[in-house]
Amino acid sequence: MDKSLFKFDDFLKSACYFEASLVLVAVFLGWVADIDPFENIYFSESVVAYGVIGTAPLFLMFLALEKMQGESVANIRKLLLNTLGPGLHRYHWTDLFILAAIAGVSEELLFRGVIQPWIESSWGITAGLIGSNIVFGLVHAVTPLYAVLAALVGIYLGLSLDYGGDRNLLIPIIIHGFYDFLAFVALMRVYRNSLTTTAKD
Repeated sequence: MDKSLFKFDDFLKSACYFEASLVLVAVFLGWVADIDPFENIYFSESVVAYGVIGTAPLFLMFLALEKMQGESVANIRKLLLNTLGPGLHRYHWTDLFILAAIAGVSEELLFRGVIQPWIESSWGITAGLIGSNIVFGLVHAVTPLYAVLAALVGIYLGLSLDYGGDRNLLIPIIIHGFYDFLAFVALMRVYRNSLTTTAKD
């Protein structure tokens, strides 16, 4: 496995480019809605702490799903392993961190930075939280259960936006990016173990 941060092949390049393109979508929709997606991003040590700690419940949910039985959950595990495993397992953790960081920034700029406040401006905070995350769930609808889980995760991220009383998009950005990174590493390890088991057999 190459330890270079920058030796990306087509899989990682495509994934990074796709996620980064969502920033352009956020900027365009923000222009249409007269919303600056970057407006509510403020750095502080406490915000970083909130983001890192806020990742724990999502990752615990991820680990719980790994242990749960049931056809719907098993289908999600199989789908993620078969679609992401072959692409992710060749990379160093730093490469996965870059991809996760891009995904965290771009998706949060779009969904919590533009779509949520856009809906809020017309129909209120609750409608903004629920409506934006119905959309978030639908764009992640690889299976019906996964769409529901993604929408619930989105609601959690939307609530974290106002944690502490001041709206700060950096909190859900950190949670989203750090969660994706941990999930990528976990999937990579499971896939590598499956390759080792197959080779021994």
